Amino acid sequence: MGIQRTVKPKTQRGKRFLRGREPKVFENTKQAMFIKGGNTSQVITSLLKEFHQLKRTDAIMYKRRNILRPFEDETPIEFFSEKSDASLFMFGSHSKKRPNNLVVGRLFDHHVLDMVELGVEKFTSMYDIQGPKCTTGTKPCLMFVGEMFDSEYDYVRLKSLFIDFFRGTVVDQIRLQGLEQVIMIAAANNVISLRTYRIELKKSGSKVPRVELVNIGPNVDFTLRRTKLASDDLFKRSLKVPKEAKIKSRKNISIDPFGSKLGRVHMEKQNLGNLQTRKLKALKRKSEAKAETTDDSTKKTKTVSDGGTDE
Repeated sequence: MGIQRTVKPKTQRGKRFLRGREPKVFENTKQAMFIKGGNTSQVITSLLKEFHQLKRTDAIMYKRRNILRPFEDETPIEFFSEKSDASLFMFGSHSKKRPNNLVVGRLFDHHVLDMVELGVEKFTSMYDIQGPKCTTGTKPCLMFVGEMFDSEYDYVRLKSLFIDFFRGTVVDQIRLQGLEQVIMIAAANNVISLRTYRIELKKSGSKVPRVELVNIGPNVDFTLRRTKLASDDLFKRSLKVPKEAKIKSRKNISIDPFGSKLGRVHMEKQNLGNLQTRKLKALKRKSEAKAETTDDSTKKTKTVSDGGTDE
């Protein structure tokens, strides 16, 4: 086996390209690949195009047909991932044994981490539903309905995969008008239903608007066919966060719900008995006030007697 030769870039463009592929503390938004199989149906072709439109800003569409079998050979998917620097993929195919087949997966370090094979039972295109659509590149709100997403292992990982696939760019803040789209995924009776809605904010007579959801499509009903999930050790390694990316918590400093920063100061125990304060009789105890009154009367008597002696 020959030694692999490393070719250094000769231009600034090549250097920037390789610099963009290097590992980063804060990674870029994950890119998704949409790949057609050797044989596809009209349903799968339309579904890939519409999912690509939902992730248009962070997606790559391969228009040529590729004869792939991801569950038998992962090498072509890993090749496409390294070529396009993508860590998510959606592969569509159609055959007599597996009609309207969709494989959704993600990669870690350009190696397949998780793969889930879904069968498309029912599909409604967004173009079959009249009405305005959401803005391209909108960050969606994700909703999951069903106990299976919290109890069954395959569905728990499928939920994690869908969140990874649809969440888009990670942001710190978002304005209320920026919430335009809702993707709801429900699981019941071994059927996974995906629905897409547009959020409408209407007047309610108060500062809080009334929210209504309008169905805009695409709407899909899936059935779970096969899964190929990473081991717990590999999955845990893929979730590892570098130390530089972790937010260091500062002791004794907190922020209240109103955004104000509060600090706690620790002081040594003070002896309040020696604290110098203004002496007022009203603030003294009865015994102390009585003793002081007796002392004052004694001093007056002594003064008077001393004065008589001097005369």
